Amino acid sequence: MTEKAAHADADGQFRQRDSQFRDWISRDPSARFPAEKDRYALYLNLGCPFAHRTNLVRSLKGLEPFIQLILCNFVLSKDGWLFDGEHGSTTQDPLYGFTALKQLYLKADPEYAGRYTVPCLWDRKAETIVNNESSEIIRMLYTAFDDQLPENMREENRSGGGFYPEHLRKDIDAMNEWVYHTVNNGVYKTGLATTQEAYESNLIHLFESLDRLEEHLGQPGHSPYLFGENVTEADIRLYTTLIRFDVAYYNIFKCNLKMVRHDYPRLDRWLRTLYWDESERTNGGVFKKTTYFHVYKVGYLHALGYLHALDMGKSDRFIVPLGPSPDILPTVA
Repeated sequence: MTEKAAHADADGQFRQRDSQFRDWISRDPSARFPAEKDRYALYLNLGCPFAHRTNLVRSLKGLEPFIQLILCNFVLSKDGWLFDGEHGSTTQDPLYGFTALKQLYLKADPEYAGRYTVPCLWDRKAETIVNNESSEIIRMLYTAFDDQLPENMREENRSGGGFYPEHLRKDIDAMNEWVYHTVNNGVYKTGLATTQEAYESNLIHLFESLDRLEEHLGQPGHSPYLFGENVTEADIRLYTTLIRFDVAYYNIFKCNLKMVRHDYPRLDRWLRTLYWDESERTNGGVFKKTTYFHVYKVGYLHALGYLHALDMGKSDRFIVPLGPSPDILPTVA
């Protein structure tokens, strides 16, 4: 999500812009961005589902000792994402003393004129941005540091062939494509639409896709996870959207035709299975550990700009929804 997140185009449609830093961390020690311990930092805020993907994979892979995590304030301000000591953020950027993420982008490229987005993968040695596209960051993290990880954490040794197994790549890519446009980004296109027509068209596509996912989980070989017995990239990418659905998108983004917990029993079971699992499969429960329900309620109220007359950043001036209660239903029996 960006500092201009609430800006729709002239036709009322909200459209995500392509990320502009697209380099790659490599296992090759001679590469421009080699996989070195303590060299990289991952900037994000805890509210953004796209940033959540990268934090989740960092934890699933046990990369906390390798990649520093630096948090911005998850409440959007008129100056973008800030380092101000509020809402879990650092009081200032620990690397350069910056007060806003914008300054980091301009350090990487003084002529940069794009959006200042999270996640942002930073090279501390080269002092530049490696990549700010979440879908690419998670894929590089699957394998880039494997030569330095314990045997059981390496992709080649994971059950089912890892998070992006060779034999499922075509199916995962196909699902990623339509889920991104209609679900991951679909909630934004619905909630940030500025015309009734744009809102309704995106809302319909969103729930058609949720219906499709519900049906998919009922097919042989597609449970308890989207592609069977093992967690894959498709689960990671869908989880960070659906864990926010009932607590934030349903009310705040007006995605209110159905709720996951009440209207999609298979999706709800899938979601709760991931959230409550504390086994080795989830590296001790990192789906739950990287999930922050209250953050989503507060953050999306500000991102949407419910009360445009108020200064951004004054969360005490907003009424934060108390429900649903509980945030997620108990563990699957």
